[in-house]
Amino acid sequence: MNFFSIRDVQNLTGIKAHTLRIWEQRHSILRPRRKESNHRQYDNEDLKQLLRVAFLYKHGYKISRIANLTEEDICRLSLELRPDKENFDIYVNQLTEATIDLDPPRFERVLDQLFAQNDIEQSVLSVLFPLLRQVGHLWLAGSVMPAQEHFASAIIVRKLLVAIDQLERPSPTSRRRVVLFTPYGESHEIPLLFMQYMLKRNGIPFLYLGSNVKLDTLATTCQHFEAAHPEHPITQVYFHLITNLIRMDLSEYLHKLSSMFPQQEIIYAGSRNGTYFSRGIPGNVQLVKGSEALVNFSKVR
Repeated sequence: MNFFSIRDVQNLTGIKAHTLRIWEQRHSILRPRRKESNHRQYDNEDLKQLLRVAFLYKHGYKISRIANLTEEDICRLSLELRPDKENFDIYVNQLTEATIDLDPPRFERVLDQLFAQNDIEQSVLSVLFPLLRQVGHLWLAGSVMPAQEHFASAIIVRKLLVAIDQLERPSPTSRRRVVLFTPYGESHEIPLLFMQYMLKRNGIPFLYLGSNVKLDTLATTCQHFEAAHPEHPITQVYFHLITNLIRMDLSEYLHKLSSMFPQQEIIYAGSRNGTYFSRGIPGNVQLVKGSEALVNFSKVR
């Protein structure tokens, strides 16, 4: 059983803590247990119920009406609202519930429905990235076990690998050739797999090195590749950060990469591309910010 603070619930539902307290006091929407400090403490079932309540509230149901519904009715209504381009959050909620409960059949069922109704690009950007941000927040707050994050990630990785394998191999004659990796200490691979999918779908060749790659391994591998394929030089080096665990000042890291690959463009995406860079950004480094920029990068030939 996991327990969540009111701040966790606020971040996950998008409903401010002040509003949650009013709902509790005026409408008896949940009565969470209290710690000895008198702080509210929500369990798994509380969180799932509030996710459903928040979803109905955001889609036009008045809180007074929701308060008069049974838990079963709230669950039924939240499932009856069908996901579309305006309410992908129902997928996020359902996948979050399945992650908390470590429920593989339900997680896969929701994921299969998502992929059946939307392409990979839309699914990842509108549902899976928000899901991972939610689970990541819970993990950092100590509200879920690492195993729950790994549970969700493993299923998503498997689905993405199948989707990547079904695409045609890019033509080797393309002028672009992108090396994909995450730095040593960064084990999250899903954003990297998404970029691999996008590049392959758009016919752009790549060299996929995976996650947790040391700089000397990166340099040696790229040198070996270019020696074996002098007609197909590497043009860009792309990496993605989520957890900030590279154990190095990011500015220093970018300068090291720049000196190792002076003729290539270094592309960096991830959670810290709005950070302060102590030494500035080298001239051949490009920061990719936001979903639209990620997609555009994957399309330019």
